[in-house]
Amino acid sequence: MLVTGGAGFIGANFVRLALQRTAARILVLDKFTYAGNPISLAGLDPERLEVVEGDIADPNKTRALVLAEKPRWILNFAAESHVDRSIESPDEFLKTNILGTFQLLEASRQLLTTLNDSEQAQFRFLHVSTDEVYGSLGPEGAFAETTPYAPNSPYAASKASADHLVRAWFHTYRVPTLLTNCSNNYGPFQFPEKLIPLMILNALEGIDLPVYGDGSNVRDWIYVEDHCDGILNVLHRGQPGEKYNLGGGGERTNLEVIDALCSLLEEQRPAAQNPSLQKRGLNDYRELRKFVTDRPGHDRRYAIDGSKAARELKWEPSVGVSEGFRSTVQWYLDNPEWCQQVQQDQYDRARLGLGSRS
Repeated sequence: MLVTGGAGFIGANFVRLALQRTAARILVLDKFTYAGNPISLAGLDPERLEVVEGDIADPNKTRALVLAEKPRWILNFAAESHVDRSIESPDEFLKTNILGTFQLLEASRQLLTTLNDSEQAQFRFLHVSTDEVYGSLGPEGAFAETTPYAPNSPYAASKASADHLVRAWFHTYRVPTLLTNCSNNYGPFQFPEKLIPLMILNALEGIDLPVYGDGSNVRDWIYVEDHCDGILNVLHRGQPGEKYNLGGGGERTNLEVIDALCSLLEEQRPAAQNPSLQKRGLNDYRELRKFVTDRPGHDRRYAIDGSKAARELKWEPSVGVSEGFRSTVQWYLDNPEWCQQVQQDQYDRARLGLGSRS
């Protein structure tokens, strides 16, 4: 299988799971941006895993690689994914998320012309997308696969565009595509610009915990290994041309997430024993919370209706939010070297996404 973006957060977790659950040889194609780092794949079986540096939006590199390797499956995890960065600099989001997906689809279309009937029947192109393409929900309801698209950020708009390309290449060119839309992921190897690792690392260092707006924006959270398990199920059992929503059933407000993380840190690294908090005269991680100006176009609520995946694929998430949060906090406590290496000269955890770009 060819896994694009396989050195990123979800991609690296998927590669690790696929090596355990399948016998496939895996080829990772990754651009190694700030959010994708080969150290997330360190220690894995070199006889089954090959990692190549490259940009999926580069037509020559992408098509040459696909035609030379003739993968049975292509899984596209490669994406610019941080909403704040998309507000600040949307250019790379359009290039990677739209043009990159287009190049992969075109490479797949060309590959199919070189395969025999049996090989064509086995081939799948699986595109990993997000629930953000659906826009914002009110206090009730959940996103179904039939929910109209209404993206509200440059990131969401770029992913929505890619989803439409995937659908079109199935209906026009009969490329056997699969599409997944997931809720917010969390877990090991997530770059610290995202909410959960950012809060964990800031709290440990006694740095303010920024709460956007009033903190009541709701997200459905899925543990990354559950999500990757769902993707494997879609790959093996999904029907070409179909899309599947993969949710975690773990709705929480941002403030609830932050408070839960603070409580877990208090259990595992008490504030009274943390020199960074003591230096500020604080005795509770929650005292670090700081309400800040909200993100422009900040969607109020997301929730996933996962009944189609449960009904057709017999798949449901297995890790609850409480268990998943606990495991995630412990992973970041146990892996300070990884955290330091991926941030070095890349990210200072400064606020982005206020729409101030001229």
